[in-house]
Amino acid sequence: MTVPIADAISFFRLSCGRWRSQRTSHHLLHRRAEGGGSLIQVVDVSADDPRLVAIAELHGQDPGALVGGCQVRWSGSMDWDKAGEEHQGESVFGLIPTDAHGREGLLLRDRGYAETAPVAGRFCMDERDGLLLTTAYETMSSLERFWFPNPDLRLRTSTVEGLSNTASFCMETRCRDDNAPGSEAAGGEAASVGAVTGDGNERLSAFGW
Repeated sequence: MTVPIADAISFFRLSCGRWRSQRTSHHLLHRRAEGGGSLIQVVDVSADDPRLVAIAELHGQDPGALVGGCQVRWSGSMDWDKAGEEHQGESVFGLIPTDAHGREGLLLRDRGYAETAPVAGRFCMDERDGLLLTTAYETMSSLERFWFPNPDLRLRTSTVEGLSNTASFCMETRCRDDNAPGSEAAGGEAASVGAVTGDGNERLSAFGW
């Protein structure tokens, strides 16, 4: 059973807020599973935000076709992390529907998650109001499905094929201490989630959207 959701932008707006995520990743090459957790902050971004306009132009798309987007910040850890290794970062993305109902189209990112270069993926909502994201990177591809059993619980399955083949399941629970979903009222902790390492190194992460 899932929450009824009309279109993709409504799905992303329901995702706004602060979430605690528990992840299990199966590394197919090593035939081993790895656990981990993260804190994810999702903030609504309006269609006319200069960041979304710049992303649309970067990907050669019409900014006027944007319906909105999100800023995502994440910070987490995995069981196999080495000493001092961190998974944190942030990304901004915008949605451009390609159908009349807003249930499928392009998802344009300023940076990817499997690779850090700007990337364009595709979204599509299925008959159960789950959201499918497909992204083709230079060296790998990913397929993700998100769905809401209830407004405060989001589930996610993902597979990555290429140089690293993994299958993951995430359970994400909304943190109800936010003043409002998607707001910056969480203050210091939200800011720390999006902290930059400061060493100039871009780390690949499995925690972002």
